[in-house]
Amino acid sequence: MASKSFKASRSSISSDAGDSAHHRPPLPPTVTFGRRTSSGRYVSYSRDDLDSELGSGEFMNYTVHIPPTPDNQPMDGPMDPSISQKVEEQYVSNSLFTGGFNSVTRAHLMDKVIESEASHPQMAGAKGSSCAILGCDAKVMSDERGADILPCECDFKICRDCYLDAVKTGGGICPGCKEQYNALDLDEMAVENGRPLPLPPPAGLSKMERRLSLMKSTKSVLMRSQTGDFDHNRWLFETRGTYGYGNAIWPKDGGFGNGNGKDDEVSEPQELVSKPWRPLTRKLKIPAAVLSPYRLLIFIRMVALGLFLAWRVTNKNEDAIWLWGMSVVCEIWFAFSWLLDQLPKLCPVSRSTDLSVLKEKFETPSPSNPTGKSDLPGIDVFVSTADPEKEPPLVTANTILSILAADYPVEKLACYVSDDGGALLTFEAMAEAASFANIWVPFCRKHDIEPRNPESYFNLKRDPYKNKVKPDFVKDRRRVKREYDEFKVRTNGLPDSIRRRSDAYHAREEIKAMKLQRQNRDEEPVETVKVPKATWMADGTHWPGTWMTPGPEHSKGDHAGIIQVMLKPPSDEPLQGTTDDTRLIDLTDVDIRLPLLVYVSREKRPGYDHNKKAGAMNALVRASAIMSNGPFILNLDCDHYIYNSQAMREGMCFMMDRGGDRLCYVQFPQRFEGIDPSDRYANHNTVFFDVNMRALDGLQGPVYVGTGCLFRRIALYGFDPPRSKEHHSGCCSCCFTRRKGRVSVATTPEEHRALRMGDSDDEEMNLSLLPKRFGNSNFLIDSIPVAEFQGRPLADHPAVKNGRPPGALTIPRDLLDASTVAEAISVISCWYEDKTEWGNRVGWIYGSVTEDVVTGYRMHNRGWKSVYCVTKRDAFRGTAPINLTDRLHQVLRWATGSVEIFFSRNNALLASPRMKLLQRVAYLNVGIYPFTSIFLIVYCFLPALSLFSGQFIVQTLNVTFLTYLLIITVTLCMLAVLEIKWSGIELEEWWRNEQFWLIGGTSAHLAAVLQGLLKVVAGIEISFTLTSKSGGDDVDDEFADLYIVKWTSLMIPPITIMMTNLIGIAVGFSRTIYSALPQWSRLLGGVFFSFWVLAHLYPFAKGLMGRRGRTPTIVFVWSGLIAITISLLWVAINPPSGSTEIGGSFQFP
Repeated sequence: MASKSFKASRSSISSDAGDSAHHRPPLPPTVTFGRRTSSGRYVSYSRDDLDSELGSGEFMNYTVHIPPTPDNQPMDGPMDPSISQKVEEQYVSNSLFTGGFNSVTRAHLMDKVIESEASHPQMAGAKGSSCAILGCDAKVMSDERGADILPCECDFKICRDCYLDAVKTGGGICPGCKEQYNALDLDEMAVENGRPLPLPPPAGLSKMERRLSLMKSTKSVLMRSQTGDFDHNRWLFETRGTYGYGNAIWPKDGGFGNGNGKDDEVSEPQELVSKPWRPLTRKLKIPAAVLSPYRLLIFIRMVALGLFLAWRVTNKNEDAIWLWGMSVVCEIWFAFSWLLDQLPKLCPVSRSTDLSVLKEKFETPSPSNPTGKSDLPGIDVFVSTADPEKEPPLVTANTILSILAADYPVEKLACYVSDDGGALLTFEAMAEAASFANIWVPFCRKHDIEPRNPESYFNLKRDPYKNKVKPDFVKDRRRVKREYDEFKVRTNGLPDSIRRRSDAYHAREEIKAMKLQRQNRDEEPVETVKVPKATWMADGTHWPGTWMTPGPEHSKGDHAGIIQVMLKPPSDEPLQGTTDDTRLIDLTDVDIRLPLLVYVSREKRPGYDHNKKAGAMNALVRASAIMSNGPFILNLDCDHYIYNSQAMREGMCFMMDRGGDRLCYVQFPQRFEGIDPSDRYANHNTVFFDVNMRALDGLQGPVYVGTGCLFRRIALYGFDPPRSKEHHSGCCSCCFTRRKGRVSVATTPEEHRALRMGDSDDEEMNLSLLPKRFGNSNFLIDSIPVAEFQGRPLADHPAVKNGRPPGALTIPRDLLDASTVAEAISVISCWYEDKTEWGNRVGWIYGSVTEDVVTGYRMHNRGWKSVYCVTKRDAFRGTAPINLTDRLHQVLRWATGSVEIFFSRNNALLASPRMKLLQRVAYLNVGIYPFTSIFLIVYCFLPALSLFSGQFIVQTLNVTFLTYLLIITVTLCMLAVLEIKWSGIELEEWWRNEQFWLIGGTSAHLAAVLQGLLKVVAGIEISFTLTSKSGGDDVDDEFADLYIVKWTSLMIPPITIMMTNLIGIAVGFSRTIYSALPQWSRLLGGVFFSFWVLAHLYPFAKGLMGRRGRTPTIVFVWSGLIAITISLLWVAINPPSGSTEIGGSFQFP
């Protein structure tokens, strides 16, 4: 197979004087290509080629027609990228990139991604004109609207590769008219609308510095306030007397220098100082009328518990010293556990955002942003999935559609889907979602649809036409609903479609192999040919990921890395729909662009620890840094979709506000759908999300809970927060710190000042150490200071520290090229993390089932803060298991992770001084709470033991004991009422949480402690398997899963507790009735505590009974008879004192 090779530079149109003289057209950036085969087209890379390319000094070449000067610089909009770059980006989006360890990185050109036609021009495999060259059926180059790009005036249709052939080997002759291509035609296309290409940056700068200089460029306040003319002096000072890019620096006192050579004493321009400054967020304190009594009650209950425990220790029950001892130990632990849970709740807060101020600051025309283009930073959204059988692709597709339709600048949004199973089913479902987004996203923008998950929207119980005023809404909704129904049918039919397609191709391959065998063996007997049963893609090629019938290098733990740009990056300017578009609905004046959508499946090989979800998330962090490098990352589970389309804007209010550069993440509460109305198993978890998390927000911030979290990228990279030395310096080192800071400002590059890790005392970050931490990707390392700069708040007020100039993020992004995606393939390979700090200090932390809590803990431990963002309309919604067994296993996983945290170096007892005391107490409670199950189970058996033995935990129910018990109970109830008051939850939700605390504590938490101890001491891991005993056969019942009973060993302790207490109550009554001297006080004490246990276990008992009405009455009759029989048997075996016969002195009348 013939191949051609030439170097690619990440460049715009490249042409010099010699080229222009000979009218040679520019060459698009390329890499080593292979010619077309019957199964597609491949592009090969090697690590040497990549390293030499990335290490070269040639980064960008420019064609400058008229040197732009300050007063002759058309600023109608940003410059258009060159046609060659657009074509390269289109080629990248139509190629499936694969590669990995010790393998060649290949780009397989996809003629089609799915069986149906792709109509949106951004989508991979989008339909278009075919190349007119004989024997070539590739697609013609196209622009953002899908219109053909024809490089010759004769309008001869030619694809990208044939165009390169004509330029390289054909002397630049057009195959159609036989005339030479005119380079000026393409140059004019590159600068259409009067937008010239920028001046080159100063020579000698590194690639990182050039990218930073591009971002820092801003059109500042350069007009004289009186005349409106251009102020040359101010412009020259801003750029320090050079043409190009620079930073807006203003001298103090309005002077331009004092002759002492110090140019670091700067201040803000007067226009910014005098402008009214409005905050993006507000802290809403809890009313003192609620908070003061709440804190007072906590103090009163602490004192009461202390006095009660002191009384209990000093007043022993000599009749049952064993019962007294167990109860006292349990009560001391319960008091300690309550203290750990209650102390972090002393300072609850609520917060609110102002989206109008965000729009005014970042998306409103201003002197620094004349066009009003969005100055918001980019966000990369991560969606993780692993198994399409357990996580239905339709659910994941709906989540992705809600992301693509979110109300955030399209060019600043990118969505990455991590398929850790490497399944073709997920791949094609994502492609179908990208195709349906062509109509769904513009429909949402046109009619302000909420929520923007089509499944949830079309299943809304409320009136869908409320507040809709556009006359074509009903027609549009009907058509989109029909399209969505067809999309669902196609997605649900994908497994059968892939299976039939693979069987057909497999049969064809077997026939070919048999024919070839017959040709090679003339008359010899033909043996059965065994051809590996592959999984085939829609374009008739092998799927490089996991096959339905696993084979070598094609199984879940052994497949190549895959990256497919499903939707290529959108154009920088809005692309309005037109009336003549062949679309189902009228999209006139509606932006039809779609955000970047990328499918990623990291490489997996035997012998490597892939670290489950945490490893997949870290692979996405690296790949996204190479491809889009959004300074903020939003991670969502595949079943958690965006319910509030402005949720990302709400989170950005906190990140972009004053002091926002010290926030590592913004955590949103988890809200769930499909929960039974009574919330039997506390699935909504409102006490945690609305009480505990709000309380932590008043300290150092809420814990990270695994989904619905907006991260600052550099915080994930393991860097310390800005000004960490200022916040933790001693009182005697103020002068030294100030002097050191002054020197560092003059000597340290601005982009490095905020990049410092805790193990380095120097203000300057040593970039030479970064490869040891982050790996050997130069692209990745260069992206770090860029992400840090872009994530800074707006420097629109002197009080904003570590800010960026307004308008710095309005420049166009870099276009994707093949070398960029090839580098992304290399960073998701299985070997990339070897000998780096990924998973140890950088990214999601490895080594725990609950990697989310550990990751958040590490950030807080470095001094970062987090914020809890509760929006009026729920930000995200997801699903939760309503089945009892599934719920118990979910709690088991969380508790197991907590036990692992307690026995690791992430224990809060080992936290750094940068973590606040009460925050440390909260994290300590996270690691300790499962151990409460040991004492809880013992305490739940104490009432039954008391009833069996006829004794109680105290000698007698005297006034002192009852008074203490009353005070402790009343204060607990009053605290619950006040928590309900300031958090907004309901009393029933609080009670459900208390019930499931006991259910989980006597089942899953105990199993987690045993599992954790066995793992730490003996290295043995235990897995609890499920055995389904019955199933819900009512398909029409939305909550049918609630009544399914699946047996699990986790149910044994609660069942034992219930049966023991029921029998104990029966035995206690029998003993008291038959006794010559009935001890009613002891009976009442035991029965009261038994009922307390049984009341908490009531939801568990309902779960065991299945659907209401399906439990036969005879079951209850048998249960009563068994309890009575056992109680009578106990009385017979151990008769009451003073009686020598069964029944004692009791006689029937």
